[in-house]
Amino acid sequence: MAARRAAKKTNVSGEELTQFYRDMLLIRRFEEKAGQLYGMGLIGGFCHLYIGQEAVVVGLEAAAEEGDKRITSYRDHGHMLACGMDANGVMAELTGRAGGYSKGKGGSMHMFSKEKHFYGGHGIVGAQVPLGAGLAFADKYRDNGRVTFTYFGDGAANQGQVYETFNMAALWKLPVIFVIENNQYAMGTAQMRSTSTKDIYHRGEAFGIEGEMVDGMDVLAVKDAGERAVTHCRKGKGPYILEVKTYRYRGHSMSDPAKYRTREEVQKMREERDAIENVRQMILEGKHATEEQLKTIDKEIKAVVNASADFAKESPLPDTSELWTDIYA
Repeated sequence: MAARRAAKKTNVSGEELTQFYRDMLLIRRFEEKAGQLYGMGLIGGFCHLYIGQEAVVVGLEAAAEEGDKRITSYRDHGHMLACGMDANGVMAELTGRAGGYSKGKGGSMHMFSKEKHFYGGHGIVGAQVPLGAGLAFADKYRDNGRVTFTYFGDGAANQGQVYETFNMAALWKLPVIFVIENNQYAMGTAQMRSTSTKDIYHRGEAFGIEGEMVDGMDVLAVKDAGERAVTHCRKGKGPYILEVKTYRYRGHSMSDPAKYRTREEVQKMREERDAIENVRQMILEGKHATEEQLKTIDKEIKAVVNASADFAKESPLPDTSELWTDIYA
């Protein structure tokens, strides 16, 4: 049944720690650039930034193996970058260009990569949860040892289809990890005002699904929990729930001024709990890299992000003939 484990530090090398820093920093800088492009009118429609939540996907991708799948909601840019999708293709899709992963037709919320086993990006709240179970069902049928990471938020956790999926995943012992990215606010509603239970992972108990709560601001704790979940699924024990307590620094979307929380609350999280800064301090204290070396990484990441923005601006708009491609009829 559900269990709460004390967080422990996973033993990782200085090289791994530095890679986590690099991966999280790429997501942070990419999202900051996306916010700028949105403000310039180069990104249209909805745009949900992942700033603050970087440790979740970076930690879980460190626990994944080649061939494992991932599917998520509309706050998806970080998941794309963490699984190795190219920043140029992601930014081009955000700006609706032909060089994007969905040829400019999907935008921020709907892009995919068969090569990286990334199955979206879904705009309907909670819709990706049964789809994630479907991906896991295919792997169980093929008996290939693969696992699916199905991400959703604390708001989506109140959707009925989530519990229908829990039931079927438990019944068929599907190799799916349900990752609840609990960033404390479902759009603008605090979790304590929208959810009857303090901890959401307990809801798996009714279906016999094991789970645990994880500190989502600690990439090592996330990796550690991810490895437990992956081992559980690969042994044929069925689904597993990870409730990852994280925090987003920006509003729900670019159109959200986030007046439902104080500036002091956000600032306190940034100063005391920031996942990237915590890893940076670990690297320096462990003498795995110097300040200058980390500054060099920062410059390299900024160059990648700036290049992705330039690529997006230079990529042409989709041809009108694209209206008729990749459709059923």
